[in-house]
Amino acid sequence: MASGSALIFDEEMSRYKLLWKDEEYLEAVKQTPKMSVEELMAFSKQYSDVYFHQNIYHCAKLAVGATLQLVDSVVKREVRNGMALVRPPGHHSQRSAANGFCVFNNVAIAALHAKKNYNLNRVLIVDWDIHHGQGVQYCFEEDPSVLYFSWHRYENQTFWPNLPESDYTSVGKGKGCGFNINLPWNKVGLTNSDYLAAFFHVLLPIAYEFDPELVLVSAGFDSAIGDPEGEMCAIPEIFAHLTQLLMPLAAGKMCVVLEGGYNLTSLAQSVCQTVQSLIGDPAPRLSGLTAACESALESIQNVRNAQSSYWSCFKHLGFMQAVLSLILPLAYEFNPCLVLGVVRDSGAKTHLTPVWGHLTSLLQGLAGGQTLTLLQVRVTVSALSGAPVPPLGPLGAPKPADVQMMEKQRQRLQKRWSLVQEC
Repeated sequence: MASGSALIFDEEMSRYKLLWKDEEYLEAVKQTPKMSVEELMAFSKQYSDVYFHQNIYHCAKLAVGATLQLVDSVVKREVRNGMALVRPPGHHSQRSAANGFCVFNNVAIAALHAKKNYNLNRVLIVDWDIHHGQGVQYCFEEDPSVLYFSWHRYENQTFWPNLPESDYTSVGKGKGCGFNINLPWNKVGLTNSDYLAAFFHVLLPIAYEFDPELVLVSAGFDSAIGDPEGEMCAIPEIFAHLTQLLMPLAAGKMCVVLEGGYNLTSLAQSVCQTVQSLIGDPAPRLSGLTAACESALESIQNVRNAQSSYWSCFKHLGFMQAVLSLILPLAYEFNPCLVLGVVRDSGAKTHLTPVWGHLTSLLQGLAGGQTLTLLQVRVTVSALSGAPVPPLGPLGAPKPADVQMMEKQRQRLQKRWSLVQEC
């Protein structure tokens, strides 16, 4: 079983070749080391918000190489998970164009690399940068094997990159319909509660139904408090929790890749919180969680409506959906000092046995990691030790009676707990 986390930044990890097909753009970037300052200025003007330097091609290759090295190590199970601290970032760049300080699209190339070299059929990309990663969207919008989720400051198209395709109505094209998920934030000042609501009510239900074999995170920390670009109020500790909530997916195979961040203090703190979760440290407790703001709830509901034709998790409340949209929000708002789990071990394997492992793992973000489980089944013990839990596989439709019972519980709980309210 793989153990440990990788932190990739070594310059030696640059032996991979670019996978894009557009060689004309690649050849143009290759010429930048020979350009004068005047030539670099002219070359930069061909693209949007990109500034070339004589060493940009070398650094961009290192960024791609480091990201691919991390994917190799995680997929081969040499390490459990890891983070690549790379510059320049990548999620804005496209097949034949640099964009938004990005030259080569590190995470998109990593997804293509994983699909091609390891025969993966389902890759989840989570982009929590405050800007829309339109380059990733353009690459995979017709590809049902890659699920791309991006939340981003949008403000009704007035925030960069000012694209109509950054709105929630862009769900993918052709066979890729439903596999592109844009959650546009239309106001600044969003908090921990808004970010968690997006995970509980949009991302996690779809991610569990998608059942990824690998999770890639475009980790831009300009979505943290104090960043002049994001202007949000979510504290760095939230990224420990977001990381923790993603870790049960794909049997723990998760690669976090640095994107942006303009406040060096919040950037450093957010990276540390993310890495601490990756290595198994307990996430710090979050206090003061309330209902998501009206604007965030509106965006979340718009996304759910746009995606409801493609994902059954928005059509009925199955057991795993109850875990994600009822138990987790309730537990986070309650903010316990101890999590006590009582699981009956009947001695026989049931279809709920792996679910207990996932529930235990998801609850590890609470109470500073202080969890006590009684009468546990074996998969629950593994989850408590920090071991990856096995994937659940396809989630079948629940029984009508169970749906009715869980919906009744939701309506009852909404009267007291704001985070469980249906968006």
